[in-house]
Amino acid sequence: MPQELTLNTRWINLAAKHFHEDGGQPVIALHGWLDNAASFAPLAVLLPNLDILALDLPGHGLSDHRPAGQHYHFVDFVADVIAAANAAGRERFSLIGHSMGAGIASLIAASFPERIERLVLIEGLGPWGDDPKDCASHLAEATRQILAEPETRKRRYSSLEPIIRARMQAGDLGEATARLLVERNTASDPGGVYWRTDPRLRYRSPIYITEEQVQAFLPRIKAPTLFIRDAERIVPAQYNWNQRETLIADLQVVKLTGGHHLHMENPAPVAQAIRTFFAG
Repeated sequence: MPQELTLNTRWINLAAKHFHEDGGQPVIALHGWLDNAASFAPLAVLLPNLDILALDLPGHGLSDHRPAGQHYHFVDFVADVIAAANAAGRERFSLIGHSMGAGIASLIAASFPERIERLVLIEGLGPWGDDPKDCASHLAEATRQILAEPETRKRRYSSLEPIIRARMQAGDLGEATARLLVERNTASDPGGVYWRTDPRLRYRSPIYITEEQVQAFLPRIKAPTLFIRDAERIVPAQYNWNQRETLIADLQVVKLTGGHHLHMENPAPVAQAIRTFFAG
């Protein structure tokens, strides 16, 4: 069973699940948007030789929310992860990231190459690349959202089941996968079950990294990199994966099936690819 941890940084407390703490190659795992550390449970059980510290990123799972008046700027997650690594005593480690977590991991590997041993990116190769002509409208929308009167009432549900069904529909997930995510992203009180995820995570980002900036980060990744992607999913053009794949010097690409959450829905071949990569 994984150990539950709380990592105390200077500005926020981050929850984590620690798999295989008795030894193995140190890994920090970063989940996708609106997911949490439990998303790595199906994969971690198949990777017994990796010492995996799966974080709940700020606003997700059991981690703290950012203070009032602050936004969830994508690049700020880089400092959160480095602070968590420092708090856990991990000076040099590997990264496994899914989706948003893969985007964060890409920026970390490029910015701190001396600390990253190996890099595994699942359904993400750098962050969303924005068109500069949209920057002004995105900043205006984000500003209106953060200045709006916050919704203080939490919608209550009689049980987890309707929340699980909604998560299945929103993410095209199986029941077991959705349940893992929902159980860690919700809480309950006498009034019922409610989402504990910070609603501000759904706000428009004030400033996105542009595609030109993303493509300037990727060549700076020095760690051997494994990119695992679904073979059938249609990827939004803003990710530009085919071009980005040419920019990382030491890159292996593995195409599997299982949808966007293939590390949860089809973990066995994903784990096999990761075992082979780490053994190499």
